[in-house]
Amino acid sequence: METKIKAHFTAPELLNPTNPITVCLIGAGGTGSQVLTGMARMSHSLQQLGHAGFQVSLWDDDIVTDANRGRQLFAECEVGLSKAAVLITRTNRFFGTAWKAVEKPFTHDNATGRYAIYISCVDSAAARFGIAEVLNDLDLNAHRADAPRYWMDFGNSRDTGQVILSTIGSTRQPASEKFIPVGSLPQVTEEFAELLRQGDTEDLPSCSLAEALEKQDLFINSVLAQMGCSLLWQLLRQGLTLDRGFFLNLGNFRSQPLPVG
Repeated sequence: METKIKAHFTAPELLNPTNPITVCLIGAGGTGSQVLTGMARMSHSLQQLGHAGFQVSLWDDDIVTDANRGRQLFAECEVGLSKAAVLITRTNRFFGTAWKAVEKPFTHDNATGRYAIYISCVDSAAARFGIAEVLNDLDLNAHRADAPRYWMDFGNSRDTGQVILSTIGSTRQPASEKFIPVGSLPQVTEEFAELLRQGDTEDLPSCSLAEALEKQDLFINSVLAQMGCSLLWQLLRQGLTLDRGFFLNLGNFRSQPLPVG
């Protein structure tokens, strides 16, 4: 007898929406700046395929420093400016979008509105637990077009990283003869809570690119961003996923998928 594989089927309203899918991208640093570019490319490609694409809001209250140049997508003339404003302005001009920059930290006091997809590219466990607190307090009324559906978290150390996809609440699954549908994917703060706390540090901002590269290697953010965006692309194009994330080790060029079940 053939054994069925577990799969998560995409929330149906995201596959052929009338309006662009609302996305909250939290963090505009090494990974977030790369994810924003990936989201813009994905949105443009989806629109060419008849999909409504994305409407992204980028949250970050930090400014560009000289140490950000090289590892992050910033130029010398942008030093001292808001990271979120710089990236969104550049993206809107290039792709003709009308995405928004929110120059605030994503906290319980600041987080207004609802988004279908939340993507976090933050560098501390405290920030992730704060995001989880906001998401767990959301109104999950499925009859609204902007019903919160997914949280995708990106995290990395010097040359390793991971992307974890979780559902916000549970997504209704169709019947399937080929797969075992899984409607609920655990949050990173639930499944890996202890590991997050153990790995949290209080690193001060780097004063130079050389110092920053001692903490995070040059290409870990971009590789992680590309692979994570590919997971989201698969979710929207194929309508399901067998994996809810992956672990990446750029030091030995290995990646390990995290199955749905």
